[in-house]
Amino acid sequence: MTVLDQFRLDGRTAIVTGGNRGIGRALATALAEAGANVVVANRDEESGRETAAEIASETGADTLAVPVDVTDEAMVEAMVETVRAEFGTPDVLVNNAGITINVPAEEMSLQEWRRVVEINLTGAFLCAKHAGRAMIDDGGGSIVNVSSVSAFVANHPQPQVGYNASKAGLEGMKNQLASEWAEYDIRVNNVNPGYIATDMVEEVLENDETMANAWRRRMLQDEIAPPETLGPLVVFLSSEASSYVTGESVTIDGGYTVR
Repeated sequence: MTVLDQFRLDGRTAIVTGGNRGIGRALATALAEAGANVVVANRDEESGRETAAEIASETGADTLAVPVDVTDEAMVEAMVETVRAEFGTPDVLVNNAGITINVPAEEMSLQEWRRVVEINLTGAFLCAKHAGRAMIDDGGGSIVNVSSVSAFVANHPQPQVGYNASKAGLEGMKNQLASEWAEYDIRVNNVNPGYIATDMVEEVLENDETMANAWRRRMLQDEIAPPETLGPLVVFLSSEASSYVTGESVTIDGGYTVR
């Protein structure tokens, strides 16, 4: 087996939550390009189907769209069973679904706090729980959580205490799951992006010069990278190329956290 062969995912099945747009779509496409059967899992059934069809057309991969609210355990469990019926046990889970609500901490409502934490952290746990059960039954797999540099540093100037707390929680969850599931040959790792040029970030760059300049001042590289930049890293963590990597957090942020 060559070095490049170790990155192939032929015959494997990957679930990507929030896979219909932005970072999730880029990751789903990358996994499909590496040979995986890809499941686009998100709340909007129509956009999920459109994205799955587009990825299949672009890459030739087999794809499936499954509507799911990651905070609804019954829906998460049903999603995993649907995937097993269509493709067999999932080999890869990418926990990408997430939101942020930028409200000063002293003004954030309990409802807003709970919504961010439930989607970003509890949702990731529920998906890991049920995909992990399937992986335990069938000899292992890889779980990749899309965390953030916000797990490690305070963001400025935007106020987002709920988001940062939820991403820090993913770090603790990753460590514990990697420890508990190592005996089942399940690896658990986090990808920690900095600012990525999603639609939301692009809107800030175009309309809020103060915030955009604050972000750029901390970066070592001039440009904010597109979502596709994360694809090779997630393929690596999903493949045999990273067979000796578990419990790790990999920052990919253009040097944002160096300064």
